[in-house]
Amino acid sequence: MINRRFDIPLVKGSISLLFASLMVSCGNPEQAPLPPTEVPVAKVKNGTGTVKRQYPTSLQGVVTVDVRAQVSGYISKIHVDEGAYVKAGQILFTIDPRSYQEQFNTANAAILVAKANLTTAKIELNRKKELVANKIVSDLQVQQAQAAFESANASLSQAQAAAQAARINYEFCTVKAPVSGYISRIPYRLGSLINPASAAPLTVLSDIHKVYAYFSMSENDFIDFQKSSKGGSITEKIKNAAPVQLEVSDGSLYAQEGKIDAIDGQFDRSTGSVVFRAVFDNPKGLLRDGNTGKVIITKKFEQSVLVPITATVTIQDKSYIYTVDKEGKVKQLPIEIAGKSGSDYMVSSGIAAGDIYIVSGFERLQPGMQVKTTASNTLAKN
Repeated sequence: MINRRFDIPLVKGSISLLFASLMVSCGNPEQAPLPPTEVPVAKVKNGTGTVKRQYPTSLQGVVTVDVRAQVSGYISKIHVDEGAYVKAGQILFTIDPRSYQEQFNTANAAILVAKANLTTAKIELNRKKELVANKIVSDLQVQQAQAAFESANASLSQAQAAAQAARINYEFCTVKAPVSGYISRIPYRLGSLINPASAAPLTVLSDIHKVYAYFSMSENDFIDFQKSSKGGSITEKIKNAAPVQLEVSDGSLYAQEGKIDAIDGQFDRSTGSVVFRAVFDNPKGLLRDGNTGKVIITKKFEQSVLVPITATVTIQDKSYIYTVDKEGKVKQLPIEIAGKSGSDYMVSSGIAAGDIYIVSGFERLQPGMQVKTTASNTLAKN
């Protein structure tokens, strides 16, 4: 009973003390203000902007020849395989030559007959001339002998021409490479009957020690090419044009740089574009006729205002960058972008070299917010 009576006052006193302490702590309404948000900043720099424009292209060898038969006949031998490299003059196919050999032999025999007839006509002409000198025959007979001699001479020329044609046809039975290059697919096999009117050629031969890259350029790009290339004429501008690069189908760059060497004389009215041609050396034969890729034309802009793309935001097709004014408050500036150079934007207006911009963290900022700036690595380098 005694213990129970003294426990109650002790508990009530403890609660009173706790309540008093809470009232004291809550009675101070002033709190320490939050420090300004720290943001990394850097200086806008001037530099050389590089803009790369890509144009789809299809490659062709500098010489691409359809190898066709000049005479009709059966293929008796194929001397090369598909994909092989051949030199100019190398034998590719043999067409059964027997009938053409006989035609050639017959033509040669006709030459011998024509020569004999010419000799006979000449002898007769000389004899008539002697007889007319002795007044044994008339001048008319001499004239007839002269005509016969001239006819025999013409017959000899005709026989020789026929023999030459027969020789050419006989030689056409051996199909040779007109240029050095690589053999394409061969659609015919031994025993195939072919003729000059056959739809498919015997094969296609491509000279690819150099390759042409054809690509189309829009009218605006063409005007820009004219403005940026030195020279008073198109010929001079082509001569002074900067080298171009070739990106092959796997995305890698071809080791050899190319040179623009020709421009089509007119625009394609249906597409509004004009065709350019660039030539690339191909000493190792890595490029083949029919390859595809992209021609890359690089244009440099000196003293461009460059800002990282990651330091900008796009709102409703407009680009902005964040900066800090003299009072340490966030300011949002609209900028005009002239182009993209690697990981940077080239800015034409809105901010200038030497100005401060917020590098990152601006997503959580609002214009007018007080911030504390800290130098980023970019600023330290400048």
